[in-house]
Amino acid sequence: MSAAETPAGPAAGLMDRIYRHQRHIYDASRKFYLLGRDQLIDGLQPPAGATVLEIGCGTGRNLIRIARRYPDCACYGLDVSSAMLATAKISVAKAGLDDRIRLAQADATALDPQALFGLAGFDRIVISYALSMIPPWQGVVAEALRRLAAGGSLHIVDFGDQAGLPGPFKAVLLRWLALFHVTPRENLPQAVRAIAEAAGADCRLDAPYRGYAVHAVVTHRRAA
Repeated sequence: MSAAETPAGPAAGLMDRIYRHQRHIYDASRKFYLLGRDQLIDGLQPPAGATVLEIGCGTGRNLIRIARRYPDCACYGLDVSSAMLATAKISVAKAGLDDRIRLAQADATALDPQALFGLAGFDRIVISYALSMIPPWQGVVAEALRRLAAGGSLHIVDFGDQAGLPGPFKAVLLRWLALFHVTPRENLPQAVRAIAEAAGADCRLDAPYRGYAVHAVVTHRRAA
């Protein structure tokens, strides 16, 4: 595994401050409320030899699961936080997946796969609970679609509007998430659908767990 680094700016500093210590318990705590991640991974179904990128890969938890689930695929991850990437690098090495997973530090709003990994694009791109931490998140979705290979798909899971859950639950959740600079995007379904339509892509949306989460799959149409 090689870890490329690019200047990341103020966003990197903020994320490093938030996760410098928290990254050590991140996976143990997040499994209780980052719902739908494994279902997203099960739905990737990449063809043999495909390339899979995770934007906002954090500790590498999802990438390791993807690499194990789809052993014929090459996996790539980027994150703006050097602290998170340090943890991801250790986790990937412990899993014995150094030759299957490559990591890079980069800002997802200016994704350059050629410079980072020597690739023109990816067959699958995953964004798991990262859009709620990226202020220009709609630009990240549009940029990800630009970096898909023909017939490729973008898979997103993030916080939903909790429409089917009790009001007090939502209020408590939002206060908790605010402590970590997390802001659920309640217009995520509408925005992703609009971005997909503008790109000439197909969009499938779901709101599992009574609206706790949003799951979107955006697929580029193959050229005729």
